[in-house]
Amino acid sequence: MKILLYILALFVLVSCATTQRSGVELPGEDPEKTVLPDKNTSSAVISLIEKARMATQQGDYQRAEVLLERTVHIEPKNASLWHYLAKLRLHQSRYQEAIGLAQKSSYLAGSNNKLKADNWRIIAHSRQQIGDQAGARQAQDKARRISGQPK
Repeated sequence: MKILLYILALFVLVSCATTQRSGVELPGEDPEKTVLPDKNTSSAVISLIEKARMATQQGDYQRAEVLLERTVHIEPKNASLWHYLAKLRLHQSRYQEAIGLAQKSSYLAGSNNKLKADNWRIIAHSRQQIGDQAGARQAQDKARRISGQPK
């Protein structure tokens, strides 16, 4: 149930397809960890993200998946889009894919430490679910270091 809330909150991104950007604040999450769409995200992609958010709220994860995959085809270098897709894969229990997508997002993230830290949290959770306890701890530690949290 916690993961469901996590994913549902993910797609509360944008209230309209304008230049205004909104972020995602997960239940109980520090607002400093909110991941925003890249500032150069096109209005067409913002619209697709909004549709994916609505599909997720309605429980239509297959539609959300199709919409998010379309966003990464349109803007393949947009790290936040890979991040959103990684979160969806995590929710779908597709842990290896979630890890790979989060790693790709981090590779593209440049100096966006909020995004990188959340990607490492996705990796940590995925590794935990596949039984890699040591890898999960390492990923969680990396997320803490990147976000500046004490151990």
